[in-house]
Amino acid sequence: MSKLRLAMVLAGLSLVSSLCFAQSALLDLPRPSQHAVITQRIGITDITISYHRPLVNKREIWGKLVPYGDVWRAGANENTTISFSDPVSIEGKPLAKGTYGLHMIPGQDEWSIIFSNEHTAWGSFTYKQDEDALRVTVKSRPSEFHEALTYDFDDVKADSAVATLSWEKLSVPFTVSVDVHDIVKASLHNQLQGLAQYTWEGWDDAANYLLAEKYDLDEALKYEDTSVRTEERYDNLMTKSIILKAMGRNEESAAVRKRGLEVATAYQLYGYGRQLQREGKQDEAFDIYRQAVKKNPNDWVALLGSARIHSAQGDYDSALKEVKLSQTGAPDNQKIFLVQMIKKLEARQDINKN
Repeated sequence: MSKLRLAMVLAGLSLVSSLCFAQSALLDLPRPSQHAVITQRIGITDITISYHRPLVNKREIWGKLVPYGDVWRAGANENTTISFSDPVSIEGKPLAKGTYGLHMIPGQDEWSIIFSNEHTAWGSFTYKQDEDALRVTVKSRPSEFHEALTYDFDDVKADSAVATLSWEKLSVPFTVSVDVHDIVKASLHNQLQGLAQYTWEGWDDAANYLLAEKYDLDEALKYEDTSVRTEERYDNLMTKSIILKAMGRNEESAAVRKRGLEVATAYQLYGYGRQLQREGKQDEAFDIYRQAVKKNPNDWVALLGSARIHSAQGDYDSALKEVKLSQTGAPDNQKIFLVQMIKKLEARQDINKN
């Protein structure tokens, strides 16, 4: 074969090779290291890791395929990325919300975890340290064997979680923490500028969150006052009463509670009476049941409350009569519970005792 012809053949092979590479780069085709995405929510903050999963494939990984001391893409193919929908702390160090390229520098014991402002690169080949947003140091630890590189979130708590890379027999954890209260409080301000501001439920939900978390009761009271002004309801009045009590304003709390009970339906009064019974406040519960009977003597739950009073007094015949009357007006999904009450009363058992 002449030198000219040989050169033409080699050039052709080179062209085919280039075209094949271009095709594999341009087309959506299966890859040996498949793509995965994992998301963890902490409070209302989403943490998302997008990565590709190389396989061990009988190779020696640490110190060989992945050298110690070199910046590594912490996955395969394009940048491994990590996104935060709100500001977070990584191992106690602050990091702004956003999307970052996730790189690591493996060590035999300690690893550097790098969050780069550049997140659109291919791997770590063009990594520059001056583009770091944050770098922290963590310790690796032995783990169960993972054939495919895996990210997971463990030790999930109300305000933190541990993100962990695991591959072969090694895992590398780092802790992500969120200031949940401050983030939710700021979010509530934003949400209550939308359609939720026109409903009593939106303001009531916001107040209930702050109350449950025992966080900024002054703000909770403002929210509940707005809810009551929007539409006075048993629900928001009772929540306001609880907030005032938590603030030590007992007289105001009692007055608001009284108003709440005045506007309550028989069903709401019965539910509140059951709550008092669970708290061991039997006499207070019976007073509430009497209010329900006075307000609507023919309502099925008012009759049920009256039956509970008779049962506690040992008057099972009167209690049985009222439960049977209650059964005629009760919705179908409640009748099964009334059947059980009837059986207990027929056996001369107190329906107030479990």
